[in-house]
Amino acid sequence: MKIAIVTNDGRTVSQHFGRARYYLVVSVDNNQVTERELRPRIVPHHHGGQHGHEHHPEHGHGQGRGHGFGPGAAARHAAMAEQIKDCDVLIVGGMGMGAYESMKQAGIEPIATDIRDIEQVLDAYIGGTLVNKARRVH
Repeated sequence: MKIAIVTNDGRTVSQHFGRARYYLVVSVDNNQVTERELRPRIVPHHHGGQHGHEHHPEHGHGQGRGHGFGPGAAARHAAMAEQIKDCDVLIVGGMGMGAYESMKQAGIEPIATDIRDIEQVLDAYIGGTLVNKARRVH
């Protein structure tokens, strides 16, 4: 199993999926971490270029559905999911509802957590005690 965790430093869970610089991809086998890989999180730009963050006027709310449903959001979210398509789970501090739904559609289970330390998050996930804080999704 592979778990992707959004991070800016490789040690803490990023507060928001859309602003994280990296995915820490962790392989788990027999309840043990067997491999770690830090992948740059590349977000497609709405003009076709690439940049490392999401600050688009159209990124906001779409017809009352919540954050992350603006024009072009689905394509950006699909591209972000493509970068971690080999992962089963995505752990974030928080994320927009559009990104949350896109990850689910890609077959990746999104989990929002208040725990910041990646080691504690991994221990909780592997131990079956990590709670998905749905209120962190907006």
